[in-house]
Amino acid sequence: MAREFTSVGVVGLGTMGAGIVEVFARNGVNVVAVEISDAALERGQANLTGSTDRAVAKGKLAEADRDALLGRVTFAVGLDALHSVDLVIEAVPEHLDLKQRIFAELDRVCKPEAILATNTSSLSVTEISVATARPNQVIGIHFFNPAPVMKLVEVVRTVVTSADVVADVEALCARLGKVDVTINDRAGFIANALLFGYLNHAVGMFEARYASREDIDAAMKLGCGLPMGPLALMDLIGLDTAYEILDTMYRRGGRDRRHAPVPLLKQMVTAGLLGRKSGRGFYTYERPGSPKVVPDEQTPAAAESALADGASGISKVGVVGSGTMATGIIEVFAKAGYEVVSVTRGAEKSAKVCEAVKTSLNKGVVRGKLSEADRDAALGRINWSATLEHLADVDLVVEAVVEELSVKKALFASLDEICKPGVVLATTTSSLPVIEVAMATQRPADVVGLHFFNPAPIMPLVEIVRTIRTSAETTATARAVCAALGKTGVVCGDRSGFIVNALLFPYLNDAVRMLEASYSTADDIDHAMKLGCGYPMGPFELLDVVGLDVSLAIQRELYLELREPGFAPAPLLEHLVTAGYLGRKAGRGFRDHTRR
Repeated sequence: MAREFTSVGVVGLGTMGAGIVEVFARNGVNVVAVEISDAALERGQANLTGSTDRAVAKGKLAEADRDALLGRVTFAVGLDALHSVDLVIEAVPEHLDLKQRIFAELDRVCKPEAILATNTSSLSVTEISVATARPNQVIGIHFFNPAPVMKLVEVVRTVVTSADVVADVEALCARLGKVDVTINDRAGFIANALLFGYLNHAVGMFEARYASREDIDAAMKLGCGLPMGPLALMDLIGLDTAYEILDTMYRRGGRDRRHAPVPLLKQMVTAGLLGRKSGRGFYTYERPGSPKVVPDEQTPAAAESALADGASGISKVGVVGSGTMATGIIEVFAKAGYEVVSVTRGAEKSAKVCEAVKTSLNKGVVRGKLSEADRDAALGRINWSATLEHLADVDLVVEAVVEELSVKKALFASLDEICKPGVVLATTTSSLPVIEVAMATQRPADVVGLHFFNPAPIMPLVEIVRTIRTSAETTATARAVCAALGKTGVVCGDRSGFIVNALLFPYLNDAVRMLEASYSTADDIDHAMKLGCGYPMGPFELLDVVGLDVSLAIQRELYLELREPGFAPAPLLEHLVTAGYLGRKAGRGFRDHTRR
């Protein structure tokens, strides 16, 4: 039987500490909430009452329940007030020496059987535990912010933490309505180890001026379904906090360059640009602590019109290809009012593409998203062809053929001969260098990447990839076309992975390495990222959906271009692909899909 915790202590009443107090008090546990001074205690009380009052205002907590909750909390200055509690959770700033001093004092104050826990998100629980004479009763209980809302708790055991202590804490998490993942003491645990490598990479992308802050954030929200873009999330976390976590993980985690803080991050912290809490970070906010972003000198100016940006008018579009992506792009342009010429290799393929487009449009009618008249009008705008010569009078060509450079270069060389001057030639490649395709023509200034996401009729994002030869007019035209399609176009340079894949796949690769090292299970890693970070899918769920072979190919491309050791494909990923375990499409990937 797990022990019954009747009273707990919480040390530190900042946002996280006050949230932890609320979690316990909501669930009927008496709490002794401790701060270092009267002023700090008053701020902590304000944090708690502010949170509970907001919950009442939103109808998520009854007034009587709020009053009962607050009645279970005893506020005190000094650690001596914790002499009789069953469990103490420390939630003070992330400084090892400070936490060690507190734990040494807790060891003196608390009763012998009390469990001592730290809410650290990055420091070594083992190093904290050795400050006490009871390291077997020390454990990490890492709540996520905001603690009353977030379901995940990482339970971190050291090599000497008692199995009974782990079991008692796991049972407590269940009582609190939380989902726990139990892991060993490693830098960053699960969520931060995966999250902060990705965030750091995004900062590096911004530092290199590869893409704007708005485009990086929009790409990850719209392309991956994430609740926040990486730079906005850094502002929410606090750039100083992010720097400390990254620096700690870099020093503790084998000095992986993925976790070495990008120089810009240290410069911003030194300059006092800490994010929302200081009123300025990657974005500028209405006031310190406000979530409202206000325009600043980096905010892109809204173009008065597409043509004001130098965009050329597009009315007729050619789409080359017969796969899923080509079919979706044809539908997108036809529904948006463009005349479309679909070119495939042969009448049989054209018939198949035509049938696929009709089927998709009919589904839109059945679901009430499209009228029959609009469906018929869209179909009436499409001309079906099996010869490239029919692209002689189009204004834009979108290539969506197989991902083989030789095939794309040969196609673009042909388009160069057939198409009239000034036509924008776009490739939908997701991984190949656009400049290689562009240089197969005599008009590289007119070549751009338009990377649609699958399924193209649904996904709102298009990555606009400009090479060093792409003209400003071509980029502006691509932006205007994306806007006319109702899509969000994000502009980036011609680098492997563009924005989304360059940030997404190293994160997935890091997750595979974590599993490979037997640090945690695929289920727990997926739980951690979904519940702790709000991701729509865990990394292993996503890998199985994307296809392990596709993921491996993209990761290899990233590694070959950047030559960053941390980007080298995880051996486990390579082994699974070699074994034919390619994900859902093969019935087996990281999970067995044949039994579901």
